[in-house]
Amino acid sequence: MNLEEQIISSLQEAFKICFDHDLDIKELSLQPTRKEFEGTFTFVVFPFLKVTKLNPEASGSKIGAYLKENCAPVTDFNVVKGFLNISVSEASWLDIFKKLYSHPSFAQLAPNGKKVMVEYSSPNTNKPLHLGHLRNNFLGFAVSEILKANGYEVIKANLVNDRGIHICKSMVAYKHFGNGETPASSGLKGDHLAGKYYVIFDKEYKNQIKELVEKGQSEEEAKKNASLILEAQEMLRLWEAGDAEVVRLWKTMNSWVYEGFDATYKKMGVDFDKFYYESDTYLLGKNIVEEGLEKGVFFKKDNGSVWVDLSQEGLDEKLVLRADGTSVYITQDMGTCDLKYNDFKIDKSVYVVGNEQDYHFDVLFKIMRKLGRSYGEGLYHLSYGMVDLPTGKMKSREGTVVDADDLMQEMIETAESHTKELGKIDGFTQEQASELYEVLGLGALKYFLLKVDPKKRMLFNPQESIEFQGNTGPFIQYSHARIASILRKADQIGVNYQVDGFENLSHLEPTERDLIVMLNDFEKKIRQAGEEYSPAVIAQYMFDLAKEYNRFYAELPIFNESDSQVQSFRIALSALTAKTIREGMKLLGIKVPDRM
Repeated sequence: MNLEEQIISSLQEAFKICFDHDLDIKELSLQPTRKEFEGTFTFVVFPFLKVTKLNPEASGSKIGAYLKENCAPVTDFNVVKGFLNISVSEASWLDIFKKLYSHPSFAQLAPNGKKVMVEYSSPNTNKPLHLGHLRNNFLGFAVSEILKANGYEVIKANLVNDRGIHICKSMVAYKHFGNGETPASSGLKGDHLAGKYYVIFDKEYKNQIKELVEKGQSEEEAKKNASLILEAQEMLRLWEAGDAEVVRLWKTMNSWVYEGFDATYKKMGVDFDKFYYESDTYLLGKNIVEEGLEKGVFFKKDNGSVWVDLSQEGLDEKLVLRADGTSVYITQDMGTCDLKYNDFKIDKSVYVVGNEQDYHFDVLFKIMRKLGRSYGEGLYHLSYGMVDLPTGKMKSREGTVVDADDLMQEMIETAESHTKELGKIDGFTQEQASELYEVLGLGALKYFLLKVDPKKRMLFNPQESIEFQGNTGPFIQYSHARIASILRKADQIGVNYQVDGFENLSHLEPTERDLIVMLNDFEKKIRQAGEEYSPAVIAQYMFDLAKEYNRFYAELPIFNESDSQVQSFRIALSALTAKTIREGMKLLGIKVPDRM
C-alpha cells in the first residue's frame, strides 16, 4: 500500500469511527495541497457534509485529528474552510524515496494480462508523410509505450492505404510523364517520387477541366469527362480485375514508396509489429453484411442496398453495402475489425486517426457492438486535432504540403544553429555534435506535438519549440544533461550515493521534500496517461519535474555541502530525477543527452 492509499484507508476509518458511516473507498480521493498552504495532500470535505452533519471547518478538524492520532505518516493538519490540508512526516518521505530509488521495475506497472492493438500512421502510397502524419505517428508510438508501461501487451499496427483512385492518379501521371524515372535516377526518395506524380496529375487534370469548360461543358461535367480522371477510373477497374501490366506498375511504385517510408519511420523513431494493407482487406466485411442481415441488425432497401439503422443510438441510417454489391469504407473496416481480433485476440483496439473521422468511427463501433462482438466495448478512437503552421493550413494536392522529412531536417538544422549560438558543444567531436543536433531537433519536434492534449487543434511553431527555456523538449533534455554532469563528477570524486550513503539522514529541506513528492507521482501519471490515452499528461509532468529539479539545484548546494550524508542524498535525489526524466521521455519516444 503506497502513502496515498494508506491515508485514504485511514480516511475511510475516520468516517466509520467518527461518524458511524461506511464509505466506499472509491468515493475518497486526495489532491496536492496548493503551494500557499502548509501540507502535502488535501482532502475536500464539502461533498461529505451530509454524513458529518457538521460545518466544513468542524468536519475537517475532526477528520484531521483522527488522522494525526491513527495514521502514522500524518504529523499535522490545518483546515482552510472545507479543505483539510494534511502534512506528512519527513521519515515517510525518506522511506518513499529509498523505495523509489531501489525499485527494480521502475516506470513499469505489473502485467495486467490484456492485449491492446494501437493502429497509427495509415499512410497513402501516393505521397510522402507530412506534418499531420508526424503528430499521428508520435501520438501512436507514445500511446503504445504508455500502455506497455501500464502492463498491457501492445501490438503496434499500420493499415496502409495502398489501393484506390488516389493511388491510380499517381500511376496514370507516371505512365504519361514519368519517362522511366526511378528513385535512383532522380535522386528522390521513392515516396517523394510518387508524390511528385500525384501533384502532376492534379495540375494536368485541372488544365483538362479548364479546356473542357472553355469548349462549353459545365465545371461538373468537365470534372467527370476529363480524360485523365477517366483513365484513373479505368486503371482502378483493371487493378481490381488483376490486369498484369497495371499490377506490375502498382507493385513497382509501391515498392519505391515503402522504401521511402521505412527511412522516414526510422528517422522518426517509430516502429510497427504488424502491417495491414488495404489491397488485402478491401473485400473483407461482405460476410459480416450477410451475418447482420440474418441477425436483423442490417436491412435491405428496395434497390438491394444494405443499411443499418442507428437512430436509437442517436445517429441515422448508414449504408454498409451498395446496391451493386460493392463495398463502402465501413464494409471494409468491419472486416478489418474481425481480422485484427482473429489475428491477436485483442481486448482493446485503439485507432489513432484525425478528428475528421469522428462520425465514421462512431458508426463503426456502434455497428460492431450491435453485432455482439466480444471486443466491441474495447474499440476506441483516439481522435486528434489537425496541426497548423504559422504560415497557414496544409494542402497536399497543390504540392504545398509540409513534408515530414523536410520538417525533421529543418528542426535538426535549427537545433544546430541554436546550440552553436549558445556554445553548448564545447569539447564535442563532429560526430557527437551531429548526434546531439538530431536528438535535440527531433526531441523538440516530438515534445511540441505531444505536449498538447491530442483532442485539441494546434499551431506548431518550429522556432518556439527549440528554445532551451520554457515548456520545450530541449529544456527538459538540458536538465537531464545537467544532472548527468553532476553524476559524472560524483563518480570521479568517489561519492557513495547509494542508500547506505545516507541511511541516517533525518531532516529534509522543503525543496528536497517537494522533489520527492513529485517523483512519487510518476506512477500515478503513467496510469493517468494510459487511462486518458494522452501523452500530454507525461509531457506536462516531465516539464514540471525539470522545473522542480532546477529550483532544488538553484537553492541547495551539492558539492559545496559540508555534511557528507546530505551531499550523498542530494546526488542520489539527482540520480533518481535523471532516471525519471529518462524513462518519462522514453515513453514519448524522445532521447535525452548526457552532455550538452
